[in-house]
Amino acid sequence: MKETKPKRIKKRIFASWITSLVSISLVLTLLGFLSMVLINGRQLSDYVREKIGFTLVLHDNVKPAEIKKLQDRLNASKFVKSTRFVDKETAAKELTQQLGEDFTGFLGFNPLFESIEVKLYASYTSTDSIQVLEKKFLSYPQVKEVYYQKDLVQVINQNIKKISFFVLIISTLLTIIFLALINNTIRITVYSKRFIINTMQMVGASNRFIRKPFLRQSLLLGFYGAIIANMIIFAGIYAYRHEFPEILSPESLTSTALVFLIVIILGLIFSWVSTLFSVNKFLRMKFDEMFY
Repeated sequence: MKETKPKRIKKRIFASWITSLVSISLVLTLLGFLSMVLINGRQLSDYVREKIGFTLVLHDNVKPAEIKKLQDRLNASKFVKSTRFVDKETAAKELTQQLGEDFTGFLGFNPLFESIEVKLYASYTSTDSIQVLEKKFLSYPQVKEVYYQKDLVQVINQNIKKISFFVLIISTLLTIIFLALINNTIRITVYSKRFIINTMQMVGASNRFIRKPFLRQSLLLGFYGAIIANMIIFAGIYAYRHEFPEILSPESLTSTALVFLIVIILGLIFSWVSTLFSVNKFLRMKFDEMFY
């Protein structure tokens, strides 16, 4: 028994809706993973920057109380993330492990000084900031010398700038491509209903009245597509949780939740805007032009 015409039309509309939903979901999934890379890329950049540190070599015979006072002062600074006091014995043990032999037995004494290792927050690790902080640390009376790897700092900062610029260009290009894909998907969906739009115009329906069901459907399409995309993103994160444990760490949950929110917002905005422009285009189109 053949299907009736209304049933065939309903099937076609449903198939078109499913196709649009799948297309939008896949595009939003790619956008979500791109957002994840950008956000965690910044965290990775901060992680590398925060490995940059100073070694404050202290004068001989500095009293423990003065060392504690200096360390507390450093910890209270807005630019210091952490400090670690290294006494002579600890410094000798660490150097012995690096060299593979006990140099104190050869020399007959321990020539090393006590020191404080200082790690900075990422925002204070630029070359200019480090030079200012170097002078500040040298002004402390307990500090004899300030040591840090200047060449390494310059290389890290230069490479991070280059990588950030490259990622920004790629992200911009991909975002434009993704927008075009969503726009084309919505346009095809609206195109299949162009005669319905024309019929509604012929019976006197206002443009606002005609747009309303299309915009409502586009919001639902964008929302459902975003939900599916977030489920795929979460499944991807969970599948690689052992390789990237920091993504699901308590510190990164906020950024991960932000990615999910971004996907939903982009799904709603892109679908709504694309539908609005597409419907407006067919509202201005003459009947003869709909056959081309």
